[in-house]
Amino acid sequence: MSTKPRVGYIGVGLMGHGAAKHILRNGYPLTILGHRNRAPVDDLLTRGATEAHTPSEMARTSDIVFLCLPSAAEVEATVLGPAGLLEGFSSGATLVDSTSSDPALTRRLGTILAERGVEMVDAPVGRTPREAEEGKLSTFLGGSPDAVARVKPIIASYADTIIEAGPLGAGHTLKLVNNFISIGTSAVISEAVATASRLGVDLRKLYEVVSAGGANSAMFQMMMPWVLEGDDSRLKGPIRIAAKDMRTYCRMAEAAPAPSFVAQACSQVWQMALAQGHGERFMPVLPEIVARLSRGHIRDLPD
Repeated sequence: MSTKPRVGYIGVGLMGHGAAKHILRNGYPLTILGHRNRAPVDDLLTRGATEAHTPSEMARTSDIVFLCLPSAAEVEATVLGPAGLLEGFSSGATLVDSTSSDPALTRRLGTILAERGVEMVDAPVGRTPREAEEGKLSTFLGGSPDAVARVKPIIASYADTIIEAGPLGAGHTLKLVNNFISIGTSAVISEAVATASRLGVDLRKLYEVVSAGGANSAMFQMMMPWVLEGDDSRLKGPIRIAAKDMRTYCRMAEAAPAPSFVAQACSQVWQMALAQGHGERFMPVLPEIVARLSRGHIRDLPD
């Protein structure tokens, strides 16, 4: 019989599937919750996972439950809603939230869970679905030292960079600041590429110039393969998630209070793309969406 803690995982989509797969590979008994896309669920079931039908059912049969959900709204509903985790948790359980969520909600949930004897760790993940499948994500942990130590061996199965950020909420705070830099940079890149295209600049020459200088970045290298070749596989992050993260960052900065002039401008670029119905497209297509505002064109958007 396994002496490893029983793990539950809710949200086995683009990022969660890879993480859950590596948890299984490292010998942890794993229960997953059904997902609107059955393909990753069925894959994990064939690998040895079992399936729960409600969050409360999962909580009753798990020592540690992971969440990797689209936004703070889904996190709150999954924990506090009908048949939610709170209904099923027993004292001594741990909740790990890998969602890019709102740290204010994280701290509130932590207080509610603590009244039931349940600890919470925020452990948002960085990088892309490709690294998730390879078990090479980064993650930033917030929580008590004891809770972090309890979940860290499980997290090490899918993350090769683990940063202990501080108390509960610190991981989500770091994640949002990091995402402002990366997602904000992608908005700047998109506007620059759209303008360059409108001016008749050879975009391959632009790529050479930026790659050789201080403006180069990991985000630039992930965005440009689509611009040049139509390859969006380097950054399989949906526009709806980028837009959500920018909104959440802006709210966090406003509550601090701290200036968010640049963040607000970048956020509007992503909200525009979302409002135009591009939420499910991946982030690298943003230069084309921006180019169309001035009747420009870089390449056709994928179906």
